[in-house]
Amino acid sequence: MDKKRQQQAKVNQFLKEGITTTHQISRNSRNHVDHDPEPVFHVRSRTSAAQGQNNHQQTHIQYESLDYDVCDNTLFQDEQRKLLRDRFSLRTHFTRWIIFILIGIITALIACTIDIIIEELSEIKYKFLKQSVDDNVPMTDRNGDLAMPFLWWILLSIVPVAIGATMVTYIEPITAGSGIPQVKSYLNGVKVPRIVRIKTLAVKAIGVITSVVGGLAGGKEGPMIHAGAVVAAGISQGKSTTFIKDFRIFKAFRDDHEKRDFVLGGAAAGVSAAFGAPIGGMLFSLEEAASFWNQNLIWRTLIASIISSFTLNIVLSAYHGLQDFTFTGLFNLGKFAEPLSFEYFELPLFMALGVTGGLLGAAWNSLNMRINKFRKRFVPWKVGKVFEAILVAILGVTMACTMIYFINDCRPLGNDPTIHPVQLFCEDNEYNAVAALWFQTPEATVRALFHDPPGSHQILTLAMFTLVYYVLSCATFGLNVSLGVFIPTALVGAAWGRLVAMLLFYLFPAAQFLHPGKYALIGAAANLGGVLRMTISLSVILMETTGIETSFFFPLIIALISAKWVGDYFNDGIYDTVIEVNNVPMLPWEPLPQYKGLTANEILSKPVVCIKLVDSAHYIYEMLRRCHHNGFPVVDDVADDRRSEGRVCGIILRSQLIVILLKSLYVENKRFWLPETTIQTFRDVYPRYPSIKSVRPLDRKINYTVDLSMFMNPSPVRVNMHDSVPKIFNIFRALGLRHMLVINNENRIAGIITRRDFIYK
Repeated sequence: MDKKRQQQAKVNQFLKEGITTTHQISRNSRNHVDHDPEPVFHVRSRTSAAQGQNNHQQTHIQYESLDYDVCDNTLFQDEQRKLLRDRFSLRTHFTRWIIFILIGIITALIACTIDIIIEELSEIKYKFLKQSVDDNVPMTDRNGDLAMPFLWWILLSIVPVAIGATMVTYIEPITAGSGIPQVKSYLNGVKVPRIVRIKTLAVKAIGVITSVVGGLAGGKEGPMIHAGAVVAAGISQGKSTTFIKDFRIFKAFRDDHEKRDFVLGGAAAGVSAAFGAPIGGMLFSLEEAASFWNQNLIWRTLIASIISSFTLNIVLSAYHGLQDFTFTGLFNLGKFAEPLSFEYFELPLFMALGVTGGLLGAAWNSLNMRINKFRKRFVPWKVGKVFEAILVAILGVTMACTMIYFINDCRPLGNDPTIHPVQLFCEDNEYNAVAALWFQTPEATVRALFHDPPGSHQILTLAMFTLVYYVLSCATFGLNVSLGVFIPTALVGAAWGRLVAMLLFYLFPAAQFLHPGKYALIGAAANLGGVLRMTISLSVILMETTGIETSFFFPLIIALISAKWVGDYFNDGIYDTVIEVNNVPMLPWEPLPQYKGLTANEILSKPVVCIKLVDSAHYIYEMLRRCHHNGFPVVDDVADDRRSEGRVCGIILRSQLIVILLKSLYVENKRFWLPETTIQTFRDVYPRYPSIKSVRPLDRKINYTVDLSMFMNPSPVRVNMHDSVPKIFNIFRALGLRHMLVINNENRIAGIITRRDFIYK
């Protein structure tokens, strides 16, 4: 009994000293003294002290990294040899293609459902509002009573907005916004909690419908990317952890490596469904979302995008009664009646529009970031977030009604494609052009600005509409509702682009090249480039959506690049800004300048909590209880239990150790579990691995041992302590690593590097 107590005391003392020293040495090595809580990432990080001042401001979400690197242990190698021997690898390859096709089909069907519901509800809403205006306001008398239409408009706006905001706030807060920053973070290697669950998809779909029908300044296109990611993550796993149902299919794809590739295909399928742009969807994933690519993944992603666009085309064309399958996407801008052409002397003008879009986009991003920081600080209550969304909806209706009442802009009927033209304060056979901008969905308004004939609006109308919608969209993005930023950004850009063409035509009436639709398209591209900072994929999306000729690609790319360069001078794109505000540890494309000239020895964290190749089960259990690290180097040639000085022979994950303890995979009872243990033993509990709290105290198994030789990854990525930081950063990012071991010349552990160590604070 005394021997048992001595052993336990020894383990406890070692753990206490080792884990305490882990953080003390890491901090003291930077001459920092810090007693604030541990960093969000729970890793031994040299940035923990540097960011200590800001810990109290960080979100409570604990971000972890994905294990994109395949655990190439003995069990995995046995499975690979078995698959090769049974010719099963061909079947797995074929199954992977089938999953990508299913992702495209289901994503398109969800997009169709959302679009049809929004269209039907919006039709009912705006038809009722038109009838209310016609019944309460005399046709030519400006003293008519707008009070009842105004009140009905507010009621029809705040009810759906309140429903959507309540669901997002109280049921699934991760569904707020477009979801693109969260998907981008996931594909970068960050495990964002609850991002790809079925409940998230359901709340997202209902939230988008209620927000768009409620008339908020946003669109449904952005959330479709998130929806596609959820569909991909769900289908590829062959089970539902939400409903606790395992269909026992696709078991070979139950790991982070495979799952993230499928999520990438789902994001591309979402873009394709939203815009009817399969090439644009693939390029969007390449330019904006993905961090890791290969040729096979490009092909599968393209197939998912094409299938998604084709399925949506068939369903929506049938719904609208079209015979030629021309309804290509949710964001259908229609085809220009005549091919768009340009003169070469217009190129400087297009560049100036791009510069304007960059300035406006940078100002929009800066203002939106300040508003969202204000929200985070002063509106922390859930009920306050719901009422804030209702308040913004009321503000939008009030500003729209104010414009309609005070601006007299009547145009002859027949020139405007608005479904429900309102004769408010206009003569017979005329319609109110201001009301036409507001009495329809934002997508329909963008389409109208692209295709309305010259003279469809007054200069004052578009100027006020641009100003109002610019402010309104900035206040809307960041609310606790499911909405995207693409449509309002395009709408603002189309409005001021058309306004520029009208002003130039007013100054130069003889200029025949000033096509308002052409400048609306360039303005939309410039504004999108200034806010989103996308170039290649955005230009292709606009080309596929509008059906313009490839010859017009040059003006588009000039405007987009000009907008991006100007905007980048002031701040980051809106998606990167949201990621930064949420303190997500994203890895940039290139190492930060502060790391130039440094070596691995200057950024590593040490000493490292290690495990011997054959170690005590009690030590492993107590170590997992006392620390929260997720990767542990496996060492041998250990002298006097100084594990942190051992020779590296592999690495093992926290999730693997917990499964080993839960399944009692000990050396002493090896003959019972060895024949039945495969790599599938660990995949069956993916993705919600149990915590150490689910492991019962060892009691009688306190003297048992664990042999990690068949469970650990024997080939972890190792770098020398003298290697340069830019070099190891490129390795870390290219391979999608979670842990990188730093060794000395004798292959002994010198430290460990994780994602957090590359983020300068």
